[in-house]
Amino acid sequence: MAEKGRKRCSFCGRTEDQVALLIAGMTGHICNECVEQAHTILREAEMLPKSDFELSELPKPKEIKAFLDEYVIGQDEAKCALAVSVYNHYKRLMQNGAANDVEIEKSNIIMVGSTGTGKTLLARTIARLLEVPFTIVDATVLTEAGYVGEDIESILTRLLQVADYDVEKAERGIVFIDEIDKIARKSDNPSITRDVSGEGVQQGLLKLLEGSVVNVPPQGGRKHPDQKMIAVNTKNILFICGGAFDGIEKKIAQRLNTHVVGYNSVQNSQKIDKGDMMRYIAPQDLRSFGLIPEIVGRLPILTSLRPLDREALRRILTEPKNSIIKQYVKLMEMDGVKLSFDAATLDYIVDTAVEYKLGARGLRSIVETIMMDKMFEVPSNGAKSCKITKDYARKQVEKNISLAGI
Repeated sequence: MAEKGRKRCSFCGRTEDQVALLIAGMTGHICNECVEQAHTILREAEMLPKSDFELSELPKPKEIKAFLDEYVIGQDEAKCALAVSVYNHYKRLMQNGAANDVEIEKSNIIMVGSTGTGKTLLARTIARLLEVPFTIVDATVLTEAGYVGEDIESILTRLLQVADYDVEKAERGIVFIDEIDKIARKSDNPSITRDVSGEGVQQGLLKLLEGSVVNVPPQGGRKHPDQKMIAVNTKNILFICGGAFDGIEKKIAQRLNTHVVGYNSVQNSQKIDKGDMMRYIAPQDLRSFGLIPEIVGRLPILTSLRPLDREALRRILTEPKNSIIKQYVKLMEMDGVKLSFDAATLDYIVDTAVEYKLGARGLRSIVETIMMDKMFEVPSNGAKSCKITKDYARKQVEKNISLAGI
């Protein structure tokens, strides 16, 4: 008798204590599992939109680049490549499920540039604009399965976490793999020891970059047999890689010299900008550096970032929305103090950064060195203004150099 009084799903017949939720209607009920099944059927029949994007609403490549220009100085070629790749990624998401004979393949991108040129900054900046899950992972911690370090699948774990474990949302995300050059093949010579953090990781990345269903541990860490896995399809995940590739200039120079034959080639060699060899980078240079051919083939868009000259460093110091100087002005403003820098002081900071050869990253360490004592004293002494002169800046930098024993 008690069985007759139970509410049942009108579709599958399960009782209310056998399902998580039973929704009541006018003459019947439906359970949560049948609702999900009906939703899947409608998606497969193309009655529900597969993508949340409309072409008219997508940020165009020029709009994406304009947004990057507000935060990153220079590097126009890399910005254009990044903007086009992201825009095409959005359009691929819109095409999913549409009846179309032409299937658009994703174009993963690799950015090459020396330290401090803005690779990671470009990735972090574009993440502010995107409406898809975006994560930045470091390739240096990755090792081949079974060895100390993180498995390759941990990359997708980070993406799942950003997407609040919504698998469908994560499967249309973007992953930036930083320090990709650190997993280069250690040596071409055979060895009795395995290259578990070099070529081994590259082999593991192949299936992610190409597109396949990967079983991902939801909390990261090592896999074990009793752990529940989440299946993630990487077919629609865009991968952007970045690396300094320190020393690759020698590989580029060797390649350019091998093609120098005859009088005309001597003239062409004189046109080469030896101060910026990165602009001549080609896929074969990545192979010479230690990336396996399969990885290079799955990163079809190759772009380089230019070394930052003095003028670019000067602009980076003050022009971007979140420039270093603006950050310190804001910090002091929160204490009711008006901070200002002499023009000569800014020039001195740039000259010091050029001397240290640390790129834009060196600017912050220099400003931090100059401002440390002021940041310690000013909030307590009741001052309403603070001006940083060139003499004070030089004194602080030279003091710290002497303390470091340089």
